[in-house]
Amino acid sequence: MATEDSTSTQAALTATQEEIPGLLLSGSEEVLRALLENSALDETHVCLLLERKDISTALVEEIARRKQWRGIYRVRRALAAHPRAPRLVALRALRDLHLMDLVRITLLPTSSGEIKRLAEERILSQLQQLPLGQRLMLARRGSARVAAGLILQGPEQVARIALSNPYLTEAQLLKTLSKDSLAAEIVACVAHHDKWRRLVNVRVVLLRHRHVLEEQAAELVSDLPRRDIEDLLGLSRLSEPVRAQLQQELSRRDAPK
Repeated sequence: MATEDSTSTQAALTATQEEIPGLLLSGSEEVLRALLENSALDETHVCLLLERKDISTALVEEIARRKQWRGIYRVRRALAAHPRAPRLVALRALRDLHLMDLVRITLLPTSSGEIKRLAEERILSQLQQLPLGQRLMLARRGSARVAAGLILQGPEQVARIALSNPYLTEAQLLKTLSKDSLAAEIVACVAHHDKWRRLVNVRVVLLRHRHVLEEQAAELVSDLPRRDIEDLLGLSRLSEPVRAQLQQELSRRDAPK
């Protein structure tokens, strides 16, 4: 067996470009390490190797350590996305990724929570400088946090699409709705959205927002649980039109039938 391993390792050192793809499938760490010493190995081969999620952390780190590979954008992109990339390797690779590659990182189920958050922060920091077309693309395809950031920043056209983003969660939307800086037209978009206006927690947060309009409040209080109405009425910071709608709703329910 040792002789066989030694032969395979030697073959990896001298393999031609045509032979390398087959050797990239090897389950031997020694063979894969030997391939890294092969002068015929090119960036396509390295990216193919990084597509394997079962290679060791040490091997990923070895690839990142080599200047000729980490200087290539495709390789850096693959390093940032690899689930076994050491934290510092992934962070360095993430620094200069293009927008769409950052989006891909945020949606990969194999990306660590920290890497996803950092990729999202890089996307969010660019939002104000992005042209409308790219904002619309992100509104459709961005992660929940990115979609929530677009809803907050607007404009209304972008927010409407982001509200229908399949990744957007109730938790992220609630965080956005709790911000006083949210524009009145965005509040109105949420209040009239077929999906979100049905959720009790969303309706409660909308009713607490300073930009909610009286006619919107009238729709939002309908069928709201009594306990939530009473909790809202106990708030000191509640607009008078909303307070009046809540009291009117309670009176309607308490009226003799």
